[in-house]
Amino acid sequence: MKQKMIDFLLAHANPSIQLRVKKEILQTITAQEEKTLQEQILDEKIIRFISEKQLENGWIGLGFHGSNKNAGQYDNQETATKYMGEKALKGTALLDRAMNAYVTTELTDPIYRTRGQYWSEFEIPAQGQNLIRCACIARAHYDDKIDITPQIKLSLESFERVTQVNSIWDVSRPVAKGRIFNKNERWPCRYHFEILAFTTEKWKNEENIAMLAESFKRLTRADREEIINTPVSCWVGNHAVGPCWLLNEGYSISGDGLNHHRSDGIRRTNLEKVEWLLRCGLYSYLSELREEVEFVMDNINQDGICSVEMYDGEFRGWGPYFGAQLETDWRAKIRRQCDITFRALLIAHYAGI
Repeated sequence: MKQKMIDFLLAHANPSIQLRVKKEILQTITAQEEKTLQEQILDEKIIRFISEKQLENGWIGLGFHGSNKNAGQYDNQETATKYMGEKALKGTALLDRAMNAYVTTELTDPIYRTRGQYWSEFEIPAQGQNLIRCACIARAHYDDKIDITPQIKLSLESFERVTQVNSIWDVSRPVAKGRIFNKNERWPCRYHFEILAFTTEKWKNEENIAMLAESFKRLTRADREEIINTPVSCWVGNHAVGPCWLLNEGYSISGDGLNHHRSDGIRRTNLEKVEWLLRCGLYSYLSELREEVEFVMDNINQDGICSVEMYDGEFRGWGPYFGAQLETDWRAKIRRQCDITFRALLIAHYAGI
């Protein structure tokens, strides 16, 4: 089955998927093959657009954390660097320059859109422009060139905190309009998860994996309705951090970032969450994760094509919280099949199937 998936993708998929199959799954790619495929990727419309928006210092566009009035979907640094990382452009001048901009641009620079303030990720749980920056570095696989060791440690501490308290209420306090995190506390968010999923060689051992598994077991509890998806502000006047960003009880491995259950009766899965959890080595620890892997594998046909039902927005909504589509578009059915089958192949690979 796995070989049929590989054969299908190598015959029909986008150059970025072919590159990643050869490099990440088969581990047989030559330097010349990688260069040739990267040149094809660099010629794609979205990548050419990103290149045109690269500033002299390497920064992409006029934004950081997603779109704003001066920056669109791809001409902002966070989305662009994550997209290029997923497109396997590590080592190209385009992504090298964008990553270097993360090194040379001060965290108080106006481009971060924090009005010159530095929000420390070590003082404010689940917040801070440097936390997002480090997640981008991890997602693009540049943590071997840019040191994000303190943020990897912080990410582990944030998940460990879940195992040390009764609930998120213990690390926050009530205020006039909801709850606010206590200063210098720890609590996990999407960016901590992202950092760990893409830097496993820096932290992955039996002790840390067991801790992370226990943390997710607690986060997936659904028996305390008053706590599920509790929004918590990071400081007075800050909007409450919700389920797209914050991890809390009621976290659903199969659900999307906004709605854990849909009312149309269709059984869906979240391929990104499954992939990230498997990258972290949690396959044998979480029964819900094994169930999702089985669901994905059951939806692969005899030709190696995966047709599992998932959330379109998870793939096609490239931005700070979503994005997995590597094919240029889904106007042709086979391109959609290639994108979904590739994620299913990664799931099989990281599950050790």
